[in-house]
Amino acid sequence: MVQGVSEIAAVCVGLIGLIGAAATTGLPMWKVTAFIGENIIVMETRWEGLWMNCYRQANFRMQCKVYDSLLFLPPELQAARGLMCCSLALSGLGLLVALAGMRCTSCFQGNDWAKTIILLVAGAMQFMACICVFIPVSWTGHVIIRDFYNPLLIDAQRRELGEALYIGWVTGAFLFASAVLFLCRRMPSDKGSFDVYHPAHLLTHFPLGLISLYIYNLKYFFVAFIMMHGILKLSQCLWSILFCFFLKIN
Repeated sequence: MVQGVSEIAAVCVGLIGLIGAAATTGLPMWKVTAFIGENIIVMETRWEGLWMNCYRQANFRMQCKVYDSLLFLPPELQAARGLMCCSLALSGLGLLVALAGMRCTSCFQGNDWAKTIILLVAGAMQFMACICVFIPVSWTGHVIIRDFYNPLLIDAQRRELGEALYIGWVTGAFLFASAVLFLCRRMPSDKGSFDVYHPAHLLTHFPLGLISLYIYNLKYFFVAFIMMHGILKLSQCLWSILFCFFLKIN
C-alpha cells in the first residue's frame, strides 16, 4: 500500500517536473536587462532565451525574434539547448516507463521483480533529467553573476537572473524528488516470480498465445502514449500562458 502511494506521488511530482522543464526550455527569460547605474534611465527591456530574444523600448510593444543561427548564442546557452531537450526526453520517457512498473497497472502483473526493475530504471531516467536541468541553469546563473561584477563590462552589457532560471531550479528539485521516490524501494524476496507468464503454455498455443499477450500489454502503452501527448499539449499551453503573462507585466 505504501509503495503504491509512493509510486503515484512519484509520477505526480515527475509530471510537475516535466511541465516545469517545458516551461524553462520555452520561456525567453534566461537573461534579463539589469537596471543599474546609467542604464537605469534607459527605458529598454531585453530578454535572452534559448530560442529567441525579446526587446521593448519605452511604451512600444515587445518584439521577439528567433535566433538566426545557433552560433549567435554564448556557450552556456548553446549547451542549455541540448541539455534541456535531453531533460524533456528523459523525463517524459521515464514517466512512460514508470507506468508499466506501477502496481496499479496490469503490465507484468504478478512479476514483482520486473516491476521493481522498471521503476528503478524510471527513477534513474528522472535523476538524469534532473542533472540535465541543473547543469544549464546553474551554469547560466554563474555566468550572469560573474559578468555582473566584471569591471570591464559597461552597465548596458550586464544582465540579471531571469525568471526561467528560478523555474529551472524548482523543476530540478521536483525531478530529483520524483527520482528519489522511484529509487527508494525494497527489492522483492521472491525471485521465482519471473515464471508467471509460463513460456511453455505460450509455446503450446504459439503464435496465438504470444500475439494475445502482446496485444494485451500493447493497449497500456497506447494509453500511456495518449496521456503523454496530452501532457505535452498541456505544457505547450502553459508555456504560452506564462509567456503572455510576462509580456503583460513587463
